[in-house]
Order: sequence, then structure tokens, then C-alpha cells
Amino acid sequence: MARYKTLKVAFKETYQNQGMLLPPDLNDMVAADHPVRIVNDVLERIDISDILKLYKPGGTSAYQPRMLLKVLVYGYMNNIYSSRRLEEAVSQNIHFMWLAGMNRPDHNTINRFRAQRLQDTLQPIFTQVVLMMHEEGLLSIKELYTDGTKIEANANRYTFVWGNAIKTNREKIKHQLTELWNYAKAVAASELDDTDPSGFKKIDKETVTATINTINAALKDKKVDPKIRQKLNYASRNWSQALDKYEEQEKILANRKSYSKTDQDATFMRMKEDHMRNGQLKPAYNVQISTNNQYIASYSIHQQTTDTTTLIEHVSHHIQQTGTKPANITADAGYGSEQNYQWLEKKHITAYVKHNQFDRQQNKTIAGKKPYAQENLIYDKEQDQFICPAGKPMINTGSYTRTTQAGYKQQYTQYEAESCKWCRLRQECHGRKGNRVIDVNHNLKRLKGKADKRLKTSKGIEKRKQRCFDVEPVFASIKHNHQFKRFMLRGIKKVAVETGLLALAHNLRKKAA
Repeated sequence: MARYKTLKVAFKETYQNQGMLLPPDLNDMVAADHPVRIVNDVLERIDISDILKLYKPGGTSAYQPRMLLKVLVYGYMNNIYSSRRLEEAVSQNIHFMWLAGMNRPDHNTINRFRAQRLQDTLQPIFTQVVLMMHEEGLLSIKELYTDGTKIEANANRYTFVWGNAIKTNREKIKHQLTELWNYAKAVAASELDDTDPSGFKKIDKETVTATINTINAALKDKKVDPKIRQKLNYASRNWSQALDKYEEQEKILANRKSYSKTDQDATFMRMKEDHMRNGQLKPAYNVQISTNNQYIASYSIHQQTTDTTTLIEHVSHHIQQTGTKPANITADAGYGSEQNYQWLEKKHITAYVKHNQFDRQQNKTIAGKKPYAQENLIYDKEQDQFICPAGKPMINTGSYTRTTQAGYKQQYTQYEAESCKWCRLRQECHGRKGNRVIDVNHNLKRLKGKADKRLKTSKGIEKRKQRCFDVEPVFASIKHNHQFKRFMLRGIKKVAVETGLLALAHNLRKKAA
């Protein structure tokens, strides 16, 4: 026991201030199997000639665009999205220092490269990487699993413009202008023409200004109610400017219902991340991706709030970028519209796409609650009539065309029962006054029937199961594992750059795993 009392604790020597004969090699400090080497290897093989064309000769030397691209992609792989944090990383993190070759671009250089140089050049670079992985057998660009998610924009949640509000304000101006006209007509009818503002189809600046000037001229030497005079003065000062503003806002809105003043490309959407639980709409973008084997094969950014109207544009974008038409596409019920089914059928793309009633029809409890629903009625194709629950024919009474918000024209046919007055099934069947009338879209009914048949096959069941753990985990990884829930940049073109970097980072991270 005595000899242990004589032992001392030994510490390793630290040579902090010791000079080195030879400087250390950064390459030796990066492990051979580290993910940063995958990023370097893949991005060294791609063609970046489109980016190089954006640089003009003369002036001081510029940082290598391939090096900046590597730094950005590796940053997105490691949850570093801020240009200031990337600036810090290239001077402190050994892996970033190795990628950058000991260069130290500042945050302005990094951000300018991301926001400006990559706007029209990142998509082809991403496609090159996808095709490279396709050749390696990591994914297939012919079998796609498509889904969408909404990611919040970098915009103020409370600086919004609503399309319905503009329409309401226009109608208010029209109504008040009519009131002023009627007052002037009562006071000075002989000095006014027959132009009644209530008959105007559209209220614009020129019309309002001319009408107010006419009213002012008619009431010039008349005794006018002070409140009317005050309203006329207010109209002269403000209405023309307000209508100019509304016209400009409507141009920005285009086919949307809302936009944010701080990011005019962002649309207000209902988000799943609703921490206040009050259903608050937030400015966001609809991000669509198609995956295979959990690799992202293509991506696109949309301003529409629903997935239904994005599928055709998204798949067309995939075909254009890859030069290959997919053999089949699997998607959930959010994409099951007549327009989408028809387009996929025309393109000879097999659609494993649910419609909005598919899951309900599979549930016997839900389906049994409405035994007399339209989809359960028997159709006699030869006679072009349906058979009602009481066994009587429902006669074709005519057809009409309905246009969707996307501009797609649907053909509907109406069928009416002969007499429901004394039918004992009336309350359970429809419960409305008069005879039962149904509106049937035969083309949609045919397309839904084909979708049902395809989805219930063994391959259809396999595809439906695969979709759940192919495309959805990708969004879970990006939004929850890597905490990307809000874009850093503003504008749809810059948001597309960020989405491309996210997609590249995801694919390389999975390749390195």
C-alpha cells in the first residue's frame, strides 16, 4: 500500500505554442469515409459551364463557383442555412476549410452567389446529380412517388392583401358613387346625362374621376348637404389613388386569392404547424417533390394552395429536365382530379392516384351510411338512364359545361327521377322538395373506375404502401430532422434555389449514409 502513495497523476504534454517544421495537411485531417468527401467527389464531376457564363472578365479575381457551390450544399447538409454562419464555418470548421481550400469568402459573397448566380443554373446541376445517381442504380426516374408540403415564406404574417377585399372595396366605391349620383340627380336633374354609375360593369380610375367631376359641376351653384360635400371631397382626393392601388394589386395577385406585401410571390396558406391552434393563415410556398427510393428525383415551387392544380406542371417539369417520361406515378387523394387523370392518360403514364372518395369507399362503416348515394346507383348505358333506389328510371334531362378554377371544362349530365312524391324511400334517398336530380360527370366516373381497379390490384396495393415510406419521410427529414421550416430568401426564384439546395443536400446525405 505504501508504494501507491508515491505515484503521481501523469498528464500528456500540450505543445500549444510549439512551431511546426512542416504545416499540417488538411487532407489528412478529413476521414476517408466522411460525407464531405462524397460532396466533393460528386460536385467535381458536374458541368458548371452555365454558372461560368455569368462571370464577366476584368476586375479583381473571383472565388471559384464550384467551391462556393460545395460550401453551400455541405452547409445545407449540416443544417447551416445562414450566410453568416457559413462565413464562420469556412474559417473554423475543418471540413468547410478543406472544401473551400482555405479560402474565406464573406457572407455577402456567399449570399450573392446563392441568390443571383444560382437562380437559373441550379436546376440543371441538380438534374445532373439525379441522372448520375440513376446511372449508379440508386434511384429510378421512371417510377415516381409525388407529394407536396407547405413551407413558410420569409414574410410578415400580418402584411397581407386579399383578392376578395379588393372586390369588396370596389363594390363599396361603386355603391357610394351611385348614392352621390342619385343625390345630384335629385338636386340638379337637368344638368346630368343618363349615365348611371350603377350600370357600370367595371369601376376604374377614369370612370370614377369623370363621374365625380360631372357631379361637382352639376352641384356647383346648388345648396348641398355638408355631408354630401364632404363625401365628394373625400372621393376626389382618394378614390382614384385607391383604384390605381387595387389595379396594381390585382396584377400581382394574378390567379391567386392573396399575397404578402413583404414577399409578393408568397400566398397565404393554412399550415400544419399551427402552434396557436387558431387556424391562422401564413405566407408560404407549396413545395412539390417526386421521389424514388427516398431520393428526390425532381422538385418544383408553386403558389397554389392545393396540390390538385400542381401535378401537371410538376410532372411536365420533370420530363423537361430529365428528358424521360415516367412510366408511373403514385400520389394521394389530393391529386385525384379529372384534369390530372385525363392528362396522365393522354401521356400514357400509369396513374396510381387516389380520388377523394377512394378511402371512404374502402371503409364499409362509412360507405354503409349512405346506401343511396349517387355512386351506388345503377347506370343503364344503352338507355342512358340511372335506376333509382325504388327501381324507377331517372331520365336524362340535358347537359351543361362547368369550368374549374384552373380553367378546365367539365361536361355534366343531369338525370331526374320520374316521381318521388309518394315514394316510401324519399327521406332516405334525398329528402328534398320535388324529384331527385343528380349531376353526373361520365368522363370523371370512367376515370375514377379505372383508378379504383388499378389501385386494388396487387401492384396498386404495393405502390400505395410504398408511397407512405418513400416520399413522406423525405419531408419529415427536411422539416423536422434538419429543422428547415422557413425559407431564408424572398421571391419565388430565390425560394426555388433554396429548395434545390435542400434537395441536393438530401440526396448527397442519403448517398453518404
